[in-house]
Amino acid sequence: MKRRDFLKTGTIAGVGAGLTILNFPVFGKHAPSNKIVIGMMGVNSRGSWLAQVASKLPDVEVGFICDVEDGAIQKGLKAVSAQARKPEVIKDVRKMLERKDLDAVMIAAPDHWHAPAAIMACTAGKDVYVEKPLSHNPQEGEWLVAAARKHGRKVQMGNQRRSWPNMIQAVKDVREDGMIGRVYYARGWYVNDRKSIGTGKKIAVPSTLNWDLWQGPAPRSTFLDNIVHYDWHWRWEWGTGEACNNGTHEVDCMRWLMGVDYPVKVTSTGGRFAHSGDDWVTPDTQAITFEFEGNRAIVWEGRSCHPYKLEGSGRGFTVFGEKGALYCDGNDSYRIVDNKGAVIKEVKQNNRENRDATNVVSPAGEFLDAVHISNWLEAIRGKAKLNSDIEEGHKSVLLCQLGNISHRAGAILHTDPKNGHILQNKDAAKFWGRTYERGWQPKY
Repeated sequence: MKRRDFLKTGTIAGVGAGLTILNFPVFGKHAPSNKIVIGMMGVNSRGSWLAQVASKLPDVEVGFICDVEDGAIQKGLKAVSAQARKPEVIKDVRKMLERKDLDAVMIAAPDHWHAPAAIMACTAGKDVYVEKPLSHNPQEGEWLVAAARKHGRKVQMGNQRRSWPNMIQAVKDVREDGMIGRVYYARGWYVNDRKSIGTGKKIAVPSTLNWDLWQGPAPRSTFLDNIVHYDWHWRWEWGTGEACNNGTHEVDCMRWLMGVDYPVKVTSTGGRFAHSGDDWVTPDTQAITFEFEGNRAIVWEGRSCHPYKLEGSGRGFTVFGEKGALYCDGNDSYRIVDNKGAVIKEVKQNNRENRDATNVVSPAGEFLDAVHISNWLEAIRGKAKLNSDIEEGHKSVLLCQLGNISHRAGAILHTDPKNGHILQNKDAAKFWGRTYERGWQPKY
């Protein structure tokens, strides 16, 4: 969505009742009641994109850029350079959250920062948009849900498909209209062509990086030259592997379409198969099976290092029912077929933008990211309900985390269908939480 489109209509189509446009810049306590000042935490890649999208929305200002690396800060500032007022740079998120002229926070820092920063924001009275995964481990997810409830904050995860109009219609077709009958199985996937990350060299921390703040809640580690900015994803100290990095989206959609919450059994197979001898620790090849009450199951397959597509797409999912199946290619589109393969219904994505479902910065494109962010903003204004309350985000992320725990423990997990807790396996249950650097354990 381009700024000129907003100026023509004053709203986002399908979203924006109540979104108005002001012709003057205002911040914080000087703002009218519908003006929201955002602090953007983590702006090297995805965060810069989100900041750019948010800055174009009516009655929104990105008032603060928060990052611990100078190059990333410049990217963030450039992303919102069209704003009437330049954001203030604050490197320490704790200092940013002290500001009274800050209304809400968007978090796109590394995974180990997501829940701790979001919990701190809730405690400081700020509303939160946190990118997936919303937590590094299940314990943090539960803490974040509790913090949002305790402090009455609007907290939404970046599972953008919950706001995509065609995905909302797909759920109605399956769950309300019963177009494929009783749904009992779903299969999702994500593939990429990631290369070996090699073996990191111990070097002096670059002068442009505050390594202590980058680590934040995580126990302190020696700096290596292959961690910042991206390959931390494949180390358990900071990352959550491909399952949480990308599998969250498909697992969330499949769980949504099937109407299931917590599993009774989780099994993971796979490992670091494609390459060996480097610093990549999490699985690059993984298949996770989630079994639910009522004879239902979800399977997610991730191949980080082999680009062969499934069903013609690098990511997507298929949901199977007694009378047919629904297929989605990872975009805001789907096709429903009967058991003989005849197409019953086909809904194509909006042609407003060309999209790449495996793009690591913006698989959705600007318009669909704006739809999800706008829903969060309108919920803050009291004009809408969150399309994905933080508890729904937690349930989906928890599934992926349980898959990783099954892998790390080398065990089939039996879980409580009321909350997903691991039953009778102390070796696996130890991965439910994590150890924090002294003084950094989240409190709410």
